[in-house]
Amino acid sequence: MFKRVFVEKRVLDSDQYHHILKHIKKDKVEVIDKISDIWGRVKKPYLQKRGNLNLFIGKKDGTLIKEAPDAYGLGDEKHFYYVHAYNCIYECQYCYLQGYFNSPDIVLYINHDDILKKMTQTANEHPDCWFHAGEFSDSLALSHYTGELETYFEFFKNNPKTKLELRTKSVNTKELEKLTPLENVYLSFSLSSHKGGKLFDNKCPSIKARIKTIKKMFDLGYNIGIHFDPVVYDKDFKEDYQEVFDDLAKAIPLDKISYISLGVVRYTKDVYREVQNNYPKSEISTGPYIKSFDNKVRYNKPMRNWILNTLKQMLITSGSRPSVIYLCME
Repeated sequence: MFKRVFVEKRVLDSDQYHHILKHIKKDKVEVIDKISDIWGRVKKPYLQKRGNLNLFIGKKDGTLIKEAPDAYGLGDEKHFYYVHAYNCIYECQYCYLQGYFNSPDIVLYINHDDILKKMTQTANEHPDCWFHAGEFSDSLALSHYTGELETYFEFFKNNPKTKLELRTKSVNTKELEKLTPLENVYLSFSLSSHKGGKLFDNKCPSIKARIKTIKKMFDLGYNIGIHFDPVVYDKDFKEDYQEVFDDLAKAIPLDKISYISLGVVRYTKDVYREVQNNYPKSEISTGPYIKSFDNKVRYNKPMRNWILNTLKQMLITSGSRPSVIYLCME
C-alpha cells in the first residue's frame, strides 16, 4: 500500500511501532527526526495518493483533543474528537481533507497514552462528554495496523459516563470482533445512496458491503449509528435513498439505531477549489451551490431544508425513531 514509510527516531523502541512494523516491509522504512520536517512542507497533489502514497509514524505534539463544532452530534453534551491520525486510504470525491492538508500521505500518531491522559482531563471536566475518532481519518480502515482499539476500549470501560464514537466507511472490523462491546461505545457508518457510493466514494467498500457489516456488528452487540452525510442532490434522490433505507431495514431494525445524522454536501472555499481541480467532470463539483452564512459552499437554505426534511420523514416512515435523527452542521 505504501511506497515509503517514515518513522520518527523517538518511537523506534515503542510497542506500538513494532506492532505496525509487522504489516510493512522493513526495507521501506526511513528513520527521521520529526514528521513535521517532511510531511506537508511541500504541497503534494491529492490524487498522487493513487500511486504514490507514503506512511508517517510518530508522536503528535501540541493539541491532542479538539472540541467539535456545533451540531456535530446528537444531544446537548460536549463533543470532542481526538487526533490519532491524518488522512485516509479512501478517495471520496467530496472529502474535505483534499483541501485541508498539503499532503494526502497517511500519518499515524502512536502516543496513545498522551491522548488518554488528555481524555482523562477532559472527562473530569465534562463527565458526560463524547469523544469521536475519525475526524481526520477513517477510524477502522487501518485499525489492524495500529492495534489501538483495545487500549481505548479499556479507557471507556473504566469511564462509563463518557462515550466513544468510531466513524467509518470501512468493513475492516477484525480488531473490533476481538473485543467485548461496551454500552458507551458506538460504531457509526457513513452511507449514501447505492448510486452515490459508486459515483463518489472512490476506493471505499460498497454501500451493500457496509450494510452487511452493520448487520454483523449489530448482531455482535455493538451500538450502531448512521451518517447519511453528505447527501448529494439529484432528481432521483428520494427513490435512491429509499432503496438504501429499505436495504438497511432488512439488515437491522431501524428503531434500534442509536442515532442518525443527515447532512448535505458542503465545502470550505479552499476545499471546493480542490474538488473542482481534482474532479472537473464529476457531478460533485457542478451542483447548484451558493456561499452560505458560514462561508461554506453548499445548497441554499430552502433547498437544504427540503432535502433534509424529506429524508427525515422518509426515515421515520421506514421505521426510525424521530428523536434520534439530527441535522449535521445545520
